Amino acid sequence: MPTKTLHIPTADGQADAFAVFPDDGERHPGVLMYADGFGIRPVLREMARELAGHGYYVLVPNLFYRHGRAPVIALPEHIGNEVRAAIFAQLMPLIEAHTVERVLSDAEAYLRFLTTQPEVGGGPVAVTGYCIGGLLAVRTAAAHPGQVAAVAGFHGPVGADGPGLLSKLTAQVHLGHAEGDLTSEALGELNQALDAAGVGYTSEIYPGTIHGFTMADTDAFNPAALQRHWDRLLPLLDRTLANS
Repeated sequence: MPTKTLHIPTADGQADAFAVFPDDGERHPGVLMYADGFGIRPVLREMARELAGHGYYVLVPNLFYRHGRAPVIALPEHIGNEVRAAIFAQLMPLIEAHTVERVLSDAEAYLRFLTTQPEVGGGPVAVTGYCIGGLLAVRTAAAHPGQVAAVAGFHGPVGADGPGLLSKLTAQVHLGHAEGDLTSEALGELNQALDAAGVGYTSEIYPGTIHGFTMADTDAFNPAALQRHWDRLLPLLDRTLANS
């Protein structure tokens, strides 16, 4: 499948990104994929390629483009627990600088770019994200209710903005939480907010998981949970983007 290196015009410059899509000359539904805090790296490219293989145009932007091209910080091939704290010490200033205002401004630029690509169909799109990217995915879907038909977030702080954000959702939702991230009580409160929003959703704790369970280059990786993630994500996209 073709992979393109791209530059997306934004209000603050240009965001480097990559896209992957089927090489069949057809137009396909668009999916905006937000990386986790570690950013674009081989495991994200492989996950995007896997998703594109199911018939989607997948766009993955560098969230921290204001600080440089990806990879913004040097990463080892495997992000083990022994280096995690040192890496996050470098990442946290970037994450903290990525304000809600910046997130929403960038999201508008990303969606505008995605929906005008010649390989992307004319219908609604989906947004998915991992870790901090899960929260960005929910913010994006809430800000573009007429454009985003599906949103999925995995091991992300998706409730960090409170129920007011969730109340703005119209997209169908799947949230896959790490067992180490969310208590059953917190899950109940989150799901009550989704009930109040009146959206179709699944929101569940993946058993035996810790934060980062989808990422094969970390000690948190859980192969069974990664497969569960695909088993939830692909049907969601299939039923919401079928006519895109």
